[in-house]
Order: sequence, then structure tokens, then C-alpha cells
Amino acid sequence: MSVLLYQVENGVAYLTMNRPEARNALSTEMRGQLRERLEQVSSDDEVRCVVLQGAGEHFMAGGDVKSFMEFTEMPKEARRVRFTNRIHDLHPIMYLMRNLKKPILASVQGAAAGAGVSIALCCDLVMASEKAFFTLAYTGIGGSPDGSGTYQLPRIVGVKKAMEIALLGDRFSAQEAADMGMINWVVPEGTLEERTRAMAERLAKGPTRAYGNTKRLILQSLNTSLEAQLQAEAEFFGDCAASDDWVEGVRAFNEKRKPRFTGK
Repeated sequence: MSVLLYQVENGVAYLTMNRPEARNALSTEMRGQLRERLEQVSSDDEVRCVVLQGAGEHFMAGGDVKSFMEFTEMPKEARRVRFTNRIHDLHPIMYLMRNLKKPILASVQGAAAGAGVSIALCCDLVMASEKAFFTLAYTGIGGSPDGSGTYQLPRIVGVKKAMEIALLGDRFSAQEAADMGMINWVVPEGTLEERTRAMAERLAKGPTRAYGNTKRLILQSLNTSLEAQLQAEAEFFGDCAASDDWVEGVRAFNEKRKPRFTGK
């Protein structure tokens, strides 16, 4: 069976990490399939929203630490090279997620640990069960964070809190994550699937180009000047105005009805 399940329904692509016996730990095979599917949805006009979730009881427990055992007897320099390259292999996934011109919603149950936290933070929106929990956990195995975690975390929670989360590796609840601004919604146990589907289908019915442009504007604002941001806002709004959805939105507003966006 595939380690990444893929299903498209009502304009939503559901990417389900499927290694429940290993808490969906990120294997080499899973990384490859996740990259392929993200590339696929990027060019598929029928997909207007992406949901990333885990099979079974957990979202993702980070890297496959059990598989690391085979490298413990390697010479130090060989380990350095092996894991430097291994981490680099993860980077295209982060770029694809950040640059995807469609919203990505993470649906988190159970554990989000290590790279699971980083990947959840890379999503545009995060919904979690009230029973979900988070931990960076890297220092527990003598490692440092990867998967863009150290880029995103200080920007979301501030430097001091990011230091606490990353250095101590303590576990914290979904509500604590929400209070820090790491996730958007905490939902009652047993309702995550239903609430995720409702939100994803709402996004899939929205103005896809406007969502993509809004996503790009917000993300690039963290690393640009006011002048460059104002220029980008003008260009992106002009791009939206050239879409069918913009015309529909304006007409619906003036006709006092709900817009019927098509993503075009």
C-alpha cells in the first residue's frame, strides 16, 4: 500500500500520510511521494485546496528515527554528509508548499513531532483536535530542527518562545499551540474530519487566484521593504482583476447575492 494516499473530492486534494504503524514518520519514500503529489496539484486546475493529514491516530511523528540506527556505526564525516544530504532532500517539499498558489490546510490529530511540527507550520492554515499535541523533539536525539521550523517558528511565536520550544523540546497541547498563534482552530475530539472537510470545501469554492495572491503577499511581506510590498500589492490586485472570479465577485456584491467562484 502507498505511504501517501491521494484523493480529490469537491475540488479538495486530500494527501494522507499513510504509515500509521510508525506514527506516519517521514520515510524517504513518503518524502518522494509527497513531493510528486504537490507538483501534481500545483498544475491541476480541478484542485483548489489541499488537505494534509495523517492516517490512524497521529499526524506525523517527524523523521523515521528507528531507521537512523543503521547509521550510528558510520564514521563521523560519513554521517555528516549523509544527513546533510537527507535534510536537503526535504527542502523541495517546503518550497512547493510555500509557493503553491492554492491554500493548504493541515488537519492534525495525535502527535505532531519534529518535522511534523515544521510541516504543519508550512501549511497556510492548521486545524487540530483538542487531543492533539506538539513537540519539536530534536534535541532529545541530539539534533537540531529542520524542515523550515527555525525559519517559521520565531516569526510566529517570537524568538524567546521559539528558543524555549526548540531547546527544551517539551510537549504542548493544541490549545497552547493556538494561544501562541501556531495553529488556527482547536476542535472537539471526534469532529476533526468533519470540520476539516467543511473548511476545505469552503476554501475550494473560493476565489483561487485571489487566495494564491494573498498567500504570496503575506509570506513575502516578512522579508521585503514597504515599497516593494506596495508594488506587489498593486500588481497582484491587477492580476486578480483580470480573473473571472473578480468579475463575479463585483457583480455578486452589487446584486446583493453570494458569489459563485469558479477558480478562473
